[in-house]
Formats: sequence, structure tokens, C-alpha cells
Amino acid sequence: MRVLTWNLFHGRGVPVAGRDLRVEFASALAAWDWDVALLQEVPPWWPPALARACGAAQSTAPTSRNAVLPLRRAVAERWPDVIKSNGGGANAILVRGEIREARRTRLRRWPERRVCHAVRLDDGTWCANLHAQVHSPQRARADIERAAAATLRWAGGEPCLLGGDFNVRSPSAPGFTALGGHGVDHVLGHDLAAAGPPELPDRGQLSDHAPVLVTVVRREVVPAG
Repeated sequence: MRVLTWNLFHGRGVPVAGRDLRVEFASALAAWDWDVALLQEVPPWWPPALARACGAAQSTAPTSRNAVLPLRRAVAERWPDVIKSNGGGANAILVRGEIREARRTRLRRWPERRVCHAVRLDDGTWCANLHAQVHSPQRARADIERAAAATLRWAGGEPCLLGGDFNVRSPSAPGFTALGGHGVDHVLGHDLAAAGPPELPDRGQLSDHAPVLVTVVRREVVPAG
């Protein structure tokens, strides 16, 4: 299974593009080879369009700054680089296949609302998505531990993974091992292993985060040696 994690920077580019980039983000995601995409800082109205472009199912979890969302959206679609994160936020999971079940939990209300959400795939594997608190490694680590515990509980003994923007460079959580990452974007796994080093697909000028692509397998089928 190929798992992508990417922070979309609220649909913005570097340098600033001065316009809505939904089509460009959708085209990039559609072109890459993945089975599950864990996305953070997604404009809340984007996931259905991204899923259609990728031939995927989707699950969305709103995060912070979503009050009076129609007004925020109206501004963000015209001037995304002016409103920035105040356009509203969401995490999204895209699956090129079936989503059999979805769960979510709130990790904190303050200083920003943070959530972990997860989906169960056809083979029973659970894939969880997290954007941990920024500007505080202590709070980020607390979010990671809470998200990991929730993911293990939902999985009920089945293999599972937790990926996303952890806002720390070397994340860890009880029951999980590191499968691959870059900067603050990582994938951790329980009863899963990485089949190779992480890949960084070419994103051009989209986002301030590099997308990270990790190929994972169930631990018992890792080739010897």
C-alpha cells in the first residue's frame, strides 16, 4: 500500500500565486501513484472535488477557523494569499478504493481545534490522519500520543498507521514505529513496515510542505534480509 501525506498550506503556493489553486492541487494528486492520501490544511470545500479528480472516496474532518464558513470561502476563493489560514481548515483522507468505516476524535480545543480521523480499508487496515498543534513541541507530542491511542483503539488489533503533519521532526508514539518522513511530515505504523525509503513527489510551487510517499506492507510479509 502506498501512503501519501501532504499539508496543502490552505491551497496556497510558494511563491504566492494570487489565485485559487484547486485545479493545480487536484491535478498533482491525480497524477501521483498512491492508494491512501492523508491531507492537512485543506480548504473545507475542496475534498469532494479532489476525490473526484483522483477517482477516490474521501472522508473529511473540519479543524479550526470554520465559523461563518461561506464568508470565509468567498474571500479565500478570491484572495487566498490574503486570508491565508483564516479561510477555514480541514483534514481529508482520500482512498483509491472503498472506505469501510470512519472515526474521528477531538484532540484539543485550545489554542486551536485539533482532530484525528481515520478510515478502515477493505483489508482491515486503519489509516489515521493528524495535524498536530504548531509552535509547541510539548502540545504536538501530546496530540500525537492521543491520536496514536485512539487509532490503536479503533483498529482493535488490526494493522494501522498514523500519518500527517506532526509539527515535530522525530515523532514517536507507544505501539508505533517510524515508516518514513521528511521535515515534520511523517507516517508511523503498527504491525506495518516500510518497503523502501520515502519518496518526495515533485509538487512544483504548490504548498510550503513537500508531499511524502511511503510504501508500507504488513509486517509478516516483509522479505527476509
